[in-house]
Amino acid sequence: MSFSIELELQKFPKQVKLKENKRAVLRPLEKTDEKDFHKLFLGIPEHERMFIKHRVTDIKIIREWCKKIDYGRNLPIVALIGGKIVGVATLHQQLGGWKRHIGRVSVLVHPDHRGRGLATTLVEVMMDVGRRAGLERVEAEFIGGQAAAMRMFSMLGFSKLVHLEDYVKDMQAITHDYILMGVNLKTDEEYTGVGG
Repeated sequence: MSFSIELELQKFPKQVKLKENKRAVLRPLEKTDEKDFHKLFLGIPEHERMFIKHRVTDIKIIREWCKKIDYGRNLPIVALIGGKIVGVATLHQQLGGWKRHIGRVSVLVHPDHRGRGLATTLVEVMMDVGRRAGLERVEAEFIGGQAAAMRMFSMLGFSKLVHLEDYVKDMQAITHDYILMGVNLKTDEEYTGVGG
């Protein structure tokens, strides 16, 4: 199967229906999103930001991400409600090497917009993109304390691959367990082509 990121990007923006009759618009992150994207991270409670690998409160980091978007390596899809960025999911890919068939997905939703299925929808979109990109597996990383997020990923078919106690440190240098979950995206040969 041939995959073109340009063809994939033509499917956006797309509107998705959420719980409580809410709707969100999904589209790729754009260079002009710097300020709104930064506001998303500033709206995340501090105790949750410790779980994020980067210092997302630093506008310079967000500016760098927005200036150097490489959809082939890191495809960030933002969710907008009322014109404001309220969530993001990113599909990270290695274009070569021994993990080129494995993508990694991350997702973040502003607390005011949780509980409506937005995170689930974003991850499902990323799994679909990964499948069409020819990825065989998608992984997600967590640190101890992210039980709700791990439950949501489990409901999407992800299972625990690795659990290392006190393996990573948050931005406060406090150690946490590291959990790696993954899901197989390959379609069984016998079902290929069924259902169009």
